Amino acid sequence: MIALLGELTAGAALPPIRDRMAATEEGRGILRDRPRIRHDRLDMEALAQLPAGTFGQAYAQYLARHGFSPDERHQVQFVADPELAYVMQRYREVHDFWHVLSGLPPTVVGEVAVKWLEMVQTGLPMCALSAFVAPARLSPGDRRLLCSTYIPWAVNTGKTATFLLGVRYEDLLPLPLDEVRRRLHFAPAPHPPAAPASSGVGGGAAAAAAAAAPVADAAPLSGVGAAAGHLQ
Repeated sequence: MIALLGELTAGAALPPIRDRMAATEEGRGILRDRPRIRHDRLDMEALAQLPAGTFGQAYAQYLARHGFSPDERHQVQFVADPELAYVMQRYREVHDFWHVLSGLPPTVVGEVAVKWLEMVQTGLPMCALSAFVAPARLSPGDRRLLCSTYIPWAVNTGKTATFLLGVRYEDLLPLPLDEVRRRLHFAPAPHPPAAPASSGVGGGAAAAAAAAAPVADAAPLSGVGAAAGHLQ
């Protein structure tokens, strides 16, 4: 249902996305070759064996950690123009790369933050709907975290990053993740602010640990899964 709604509302947004892709040599190559992000196109075992810190190793680790498969993305069915249907398909299939680049997990907070990024980059109505409606599922604390930390990051990164649908991520997988971020002008999401130090024993250490934790494992993010973001 979510995938269907995304397709039915995407019509006016897809031609401008296609045009932005076609404005660069890399984007034109993607439109010409129509590469797919699927198990039969990616050697996941080889990606998992890449050196630590590479984009491909981080991507394989992300999928394994969360039990995801690139084959889970729904095939576009209700976009009549073949090229625009491919643009929509490509948008779905690169979603997990954006999680890896951002460092955000597939929690509700993480998915909503990525949806804000996608909304700024693509203008797809389904991204806007998710960005504004999904926060209702969050606790007051997570909503404050989203509004104070992750929405400002998403809007800024969406504006300053390379047009992300014009990137051939498959060619970047062997590179260090930090180098890929630099190339794409993609700032990783900030760490959540540390909780105030408790007067009890160990409170300061717990706050410091929360501040130092990687975003993908950060305790302040909601633990509720966001299948709507993954199975779009």
